[in-house]
Amino acid sequence: MGLHIALVGNPNSGKTTLFNDLTGSNQYVGNWPGVTVEKKTGKAKHDHLPIDITDLPGIYSFSTYSLEEVIAREFVESGDVDVIINIVDASNIERNLFLTLQLLEMRKPMVIALNMMDVLKTRGTLLDCEELSKQLNVPIVPIVASKSQGIKELLQTAANQMGIVPALPMIYNEQLEHVIQMVEKKLKIDVMSRMHAVRFVDEGGIAVLGHTIDPIFLAQLNEEVEKRIAFKNIDRDMVISDEKYAFITSLVKGVIKQIKEKEKYSLSDKIDAIVTHRIFAIPIFLLIMFGLFSLSFGPVGSFFKSNFEWLIQEGVIVPISSLLKLLEVSDWLYSLVVDGVLGGVGSVLSFMPEITILFLTLSILEDTGYMARAAFIMDRLLRKFGLSGRSFIPMIMGFGCTVPALMATRTLESERDRRLTMMITPFMSCGARFPIYAVFAAAFFADSQATVVFSIYLLGIVIAVLSGIILKRFVTKGKISSFIMELPEYRWPTLKNLLLHTWDRVKGFIIKAGTVILVAMVIIWFLQSFDFSLKMVDDSVNSIFGIIGTQIAIVFKPLGFGDWRSAMSLIVGLVAKEAVVGTLGVLYGVGEAAVDNPELLSAPLRTMFTPLSAYAFMAFTLLYMPCIAAFAAMKREMNSWKWTLIAVTYQTTVAWLVAFAIYQGGLLMGLR
Repeated sequence: MGLHIALVGNPNSGKTTLFNDLTGSNQYVGNWPGVTVEKKTGKAKHDHLPIDITDLPGIYSFSTYSLEEVIAREFVESGDVDVIINIVDASNIERNLFLTLQLLEMRKPMVIALNMMDVLKTRGTLLDCEELSKQLNVPIVPIVASKSQGIKELLQTAANQMGIVPALPMIYNEQLEHVIQMVEKKLKIDVMSRMHAVRFVDEGGIAVLGHTIDPIFLAQLNEEVEKRIAFKNIDRDMVISDEKYAFITSLVKGVIKQIKEKEKYSLSDKIDAIVTHRIFAIPIFLLIMFGLFSLSFGPVGSFFKSNFEWLIQEGVIVPISSLLKLLEVSDWLYSLVVDGVLGGVGSVLSFMPEITILFLTLSILEDTGYMARAAFIMDRLLRKFGLSGRSFIPMIMGFGCTVPALMATRTLESERDRRLTMMITPFMSCGARFPIYAVFAAAFFADSQATVVFSIYLLGIVIAVLSGIILKRFVTKGKISSFIMELPEYRWPTLKNLLLHTWDRVKGFIIKAGTVILVAMVIIWFLQSFDFSLKMVDDSVNSIFGIIGTQIAIVFKPLGFGDWRSAMSLIVGLVAKEAVVGTLGVLYGVGEAAVDNPELLSAPLRTMFTPLSAYAFMAFTLLYMPCIAAFAAMKREMNSWKWTLIAVTYQTTVAWLVAFAIYQGGLLMGLR
């Protein structure tokens, strides 16, 4: 027999940090709400007892609105859960305890993990855990999940609680308690009847899984409840909440003691006075983002990149090339290995140091809590364009990968906001596009690489905002949802989380290069080496790829990159955006050239592009249809072929128009 534990708590309470510690997983942990948008399951062991642990999306209460809250509620209500571990943020205990009281009413074995006790200590606040446990009738284990403190004791307590349902504390006044008990008896529901009775009193209706209740009976019961709770001079839907918060306020006063004078303004308050300033907030955000790119493309990034390129050339390409020549392999096999595999995959991997630096710096911003502020400061701007600041969270996540960014739209309450956000989120440049910018910036803008790449990322944000204006008027009409967001305290990121988060992103990049891109490069080499009669060609323009690409290239000629090789690289980029660089590496024969040419792709690219057309190409790759994985995620989240096809058609059309405006506008201004 094993144990199934569900981790339930408010957003940003430390659930995923605890989940990673318990299971050895490396799920993304961020210091902002909305990180977890679907349930994740891992395994652990305690004293030879196998344990399944499910990390649920953050939820403030069971009065659910957004999709991730629905996921959490339905799993706890109907899932096969032996013990609930309720993660409570000790530094925000009053807000967190509302969900705790709702969980207790579900009448399941439960343990409270009182997290972030270190934050409480730094504030000079003392929390009496024993008294709190006594008042709530539930075991409480103080922990610091980020430092692995109290974890073993938590697991032991959870195992001990299996099969033990805690007694309910006296939350409500006597009259309201009698009403709830009356409803509970009349509903005659065996499973979680207390919770359903409270919800009935609170909401005036009921949703019971697997039960059909006579609507006439429900109407009569509803009328009886209305009469009995008329003693409160507030709306019915506030009666339960009012009593719960009154209980929580009284409870917290009895268990919290301030042992040193509380500062009027905390460090977070002082920092926020600057970074969320009405005038300076957005310039500071842009300055910080520019700093990230300056670090990636400045002396630090260049140092690591040049050494990594040397390692690829001298440690991989040159030895393998020499070995193949020594073995006197056939020309086609030599070309396949050197031009196809090494040229394609090597072209992508050569930019891994810069990508790693970018991911690391983004992780620092996320873990400290600054990204939550970024969403807050963007709310005022985005609201003018048909979105709320909550939509900026998926957009920011899009800088890492479009797939989880699209999934993060589940945190949005309205279908209108979700659809609109999914249509513009792919305009945020994901990490997979980074090698494209890096290779073109190095080839054509060597003295201003950081500025050029930053301008591309900024272009994505601008196009997303402008798209919000267009789409809210013609495509997704409706009311903008309200935006309420918790701003977590600033925290020093832990080295473990930073390394795990950065490695998780870089690992995905490496795996894709070694699987999808490797296979794609072999196929591309074949298609650019043989014609339709399967004869090897001397000039790749006569190959299968060359013939098809020549026809497609007509579409891109007005954009300044009408060469068949650039056209086909964009088509292959639909499989994976990193493959754009790999495809160019194969088609330009970079593998063999890299033996003697340290510039890799730069030299051949300069023969086909100008700085102006290169920038237009970068803009197009930023904006056009995302990769197949993102397309599939969009279809799944939108649950509509119609809207998915509208979205990718719109994105590709915008990409063409923007690239056209850049190139043709530049020509009119005398640029080349």
